[in-house]
Amino acid sequence: MKTLTTTEELASFCEMAASKPYVTIDTEFLRERTYYSKLCLIQLAVPDHDGDDAVLVDPLVNGLSLEPLYDLFRNTDVVKVFHAARQDLEIFFVEAKVFPEPLFDTQVAAMVCGFGDQVGYETLVRKIARESVDKSSRFTDWSRRPLTEAQQRYALADVTHLRQIYEFLAKKLEETGRAHWVREELQILTHEDTYIIKPSEAWRRIKTRTTTPKFLAIVRELARFREGYAQSRNVPRNRVFKDDALIELASTKPQSMQDLGRSRLLLREARKGEIADGILNAVTQGQACPQDQMPKVVNGRDKQQVNPALADLLRVLLKAKTESSGVASKLIAPAADLDAIASGDRDVPALSGWRKEVFGDDALRLCNGEIALAAKGKNVKVISI
Repeated sequence: MKTLTTTEELASFCEMAASKPYVTIDTEFLRERTYYSKLCLIQLAVPDHDGDDAVLVDPLVNGLSLEPLYDLFRNTDVVKVFHAARQDLEIFFVEAKVFPEPLFDTQVAAMVCGFGDQVGYETLVRKIARESVDKSSRFTDWSRRPLTEAQQRYALADVTHLRQIYEFLAKKLEETGRAHWVREELQILTHEDTYIIKPSEAWRRIKTRTTTPKFLAIVRELARFREGYAQSRNVPRNRVFKDDALIELASTKPQSMQDLGRSRLLLREARKGEIADGILNAVTQGQACPQDQMPKVVNGRDKQQVNPALADLLRVLLKAKTESSGVASKLIAPAADLDAIASGDRDVPALSGWRKEVFGDDALRLCNGEIALAAKGKNVKVISI
C-alpha cells in the first residue's frame, strides 16, 4: 500500500492515470467540528497498470499540492468514477472550484440499472464484485496520523472494487441505451449552485409548524445570521445554535441579554458576545421587515386541486413502469410529482428528460384519456383507447 506525500509523486501518478480510460476516486473526511469538510485522505486507482495501480494521497502533509489531481479532473479523456459523489465533489469545489469531467457516479448508475434507490457501496461490492468490505474502520478519525494498516486497507477497498463495479455498470448502460439517463442526473451534481448555501436562503431548511409571514421573517433573519457566522468561522451551524433554539427565539422574540438568559434551548456560549448580539439584531430586523418583503412558505399543493382518482391511477402506472424498467419508483417520480400531474401541473421532473421516456409520456396519455390500465395476472397492462 503506497501513500503519496509529495506533489512530485502525485504528479507522476496523475500523469500515468491520464493515459487510462478511467480513474476511480474516493475521499475520507471529517465534518463534525467544522462547517466545511476537512479533507483527510484521497484514494485513487486505475485499471490495467503494472505496479502501483491503487494509491493513497495524504493531503494533510505540508507542502503537498493537489493541483496535479485537479489537472486530471480537467482532462476530459479520462472518466472520473465515484460512488455517491456529492460530498466528494463538494470538497473539491470548495477547495479549488473544480469539478471532475467527465463524471460517473456508480450509485446513480446502479439506480438506473435496477439496483434500487440509493444503493450502498457494500451492496454493489457484494452483488457485482462478489467480495465483502471490512467496515471496522468506517468511523475512525481520518485526521490522525499515522493511519493504521486496517484503515489503509479499508480506504483502498473503496476504489479497487469500484473498478469492477464501474465496468459492469457502464457496460449495462450501453446495452440498455440508458447512459444518457445517468448523464442527465449528473448535471445537478456538477452544477455549482448545488454546493453554494446562501445565508439568505438558509431559512428554507428550517422545519416549523408556524408559517405566518411575521414569524418566518424572524426565522429567516436568525437563519441568515447563523449561516453567515458558521461559514465565516468554519464551525458547524449547530455549534452556533440548534434549530429548536432558533424556533424558540423566533417565538419569544428576545429584546435583551436578559431575555436570552431565560431561553431553555440556547447554548450557554450563544447568550453572550457576538452570537448574542447577532441574535438580537436578527430578531429586530425580522420584526421590522416590511409586509411586501416577508417570506412565504409553499405549503404544498391544494388537495382540492388534485384529482384523487387520477392520482391513484398514476400510482398504478408508475408501479407498472417501475417493474418493467427496473428503476426505483422514487427516482422516476416521487409522490409529490404524481399529485402535481393529477392537479394539472406539467412543470415537474417526471415529465421531462429520461423520466418522460420511461413514465411521463404515458402519464400524459393517461391524463388525456388516451390509454387505460388493465390487470393481466400479476401485471398491469397499458391499453390504447
